[in-house]
Amino acid sequence: FGGQTPLNLAADLKKNGVKILGTSPETIDLAEDRDHFRAMMDKLGIPMPESGMAVTVDDALEIANRIGYPVMVRPSYVLGGRGMEVVHDDNMMRVYMAAAVGVTPDRPILIDRFLHHATECEADAISDGTECFVPAVMEHIELAGIHSGDSACVLPSLNLSEKHVATIKEYTKKIAVEMGVSGLMNMQYAIEDDTVYVLEANPRASRTVPLVSKVCAINMVRIATQIMTAELTGKPSPVPSLKDKKIKHHGVKEAVFPFNMFQEVDPVLGPEMRSTGEVLGISPNFGEAYFKAQEATQTKLPTGGTVLLSVCDMDKPELLPIAKKFHDLGFKILATGKTYEMIADANIPAEQIKKLYEGRPNITDAMTNGKIDLIINTPAGADSLHDDSYIRKAAIKYRIPYITTMAAASATAEGIAAIKEQGGALSVKSLQEFHSEITE
Repeated sequence: FGGQTPLNLAADLKKNGVKILGTSPETIDLAEDRDHFRAMMDKLGIPMPESGMAVTVDDALEIANRIGYPVMVRPSYVLGGRGMEVVHDDNMMRVYMAAAVGVTPDRPILIDRFLHHATECEADAISDGTECFVPAVMEHIELAGIHSGDSACVLPSLNLSEKHVATIKEYTKKIAVEMGVSGLMNMQYAIEDDTVYVLEANPRASRTVPLVSKVCAINMVRIATQIMTAELTGKPSPVPSLKDKKIKHHGVKEAVFPFNMFQEVDPVLGPEMRSTGEVLGISPNFGEAYFKAQEATQTKLPTGGTVLLSVCDMDKPELLPIAKKFHDLGFKILATGKTYEMIADANIPAEQIKKLYEGRPNITDAMTNGKIDLIINTPAGADSLHDDSYIRKAAIKYRIPYITTMAAASATAEGIAAIKEQGGALSVKSLQEFHSEITE
């Protein structure tokens, strides 16, 4: 009963005569072995992104070229997405494989097709091996490719259709029963082009269990423990009595990062987990819940002032709605180069500002002089990461709120709008009051 570390210990404990309660070590290995897991998904008729397992460089290159770049690569049996990367070409793959440590036929490198602009979501489930219950489906705010531990998420889901939520619950129940999971399970999904793909199954407690328990008013740990100890206590499974509920509020989970302690580290998010904690904001509406979650991480979002926009070409299609939102909220907009040109061409008021290498006064001068209140800067590729990292590092140094994804920028605008509509005041309600409003 725990996270990835207990999973890694389970087989050795069983070999040494320790009785394992709950999900068996064999089931744990089934979830970690991509070939066996894919065979099970094929049997159940559940889609997965194309994938493969490699031990050698030649294997990795063959699989990546068959699937098509970019691909997501990671070691098996890892904690927090350690060693996980998005690889874009053969050269990057050779470098990754050369640096990979401890790769053996028993512990190969996992290679998956990277899903472009996919919505990532997950479900925590309680299973007794024959029946399974999913309290709610969580929707990640950041797109697929950001580690689930680093992505903000909203529960219940905000933008998923009823069809997709029903599909996720159906797939989760099928997988839990087929694997014979006894206790807690976490499922990761991505939705691309109206298709729900299974990314992975984790037959264990997830870091999101406290979030689901608080938002949905269900004690998942107690119920899972009852299931796992049923053969000792003789008590019947509580799963058949669990019912879906109507939840009128939203919970937003946000990750807590240690970047203020490491000011030379670029705070760009990716597939490898970088957060060290999590917080939760709850409100009747998503915007305020998101604002509360940011405040709980010690990030004070401004409700006015100046916002800096500097986004990569890949994110430009999403730029104008966000720029308009901030203009409508009364923010002055500063923007760099092509970002400024695009905003100006759309007749949204903005001022151009120079990057560091373009002369002075530039972004760094404005940040030093306290003239920027919020930064939205999205990187793309190694060149841009190197080029713009000084903006993000300076934001940490001067304690200016910064955002590195367009999805988070949109959520931030929604959060600020919600607080402004309420006259700048946060609503306060006890957890018990929120729970009293949940109906069946």
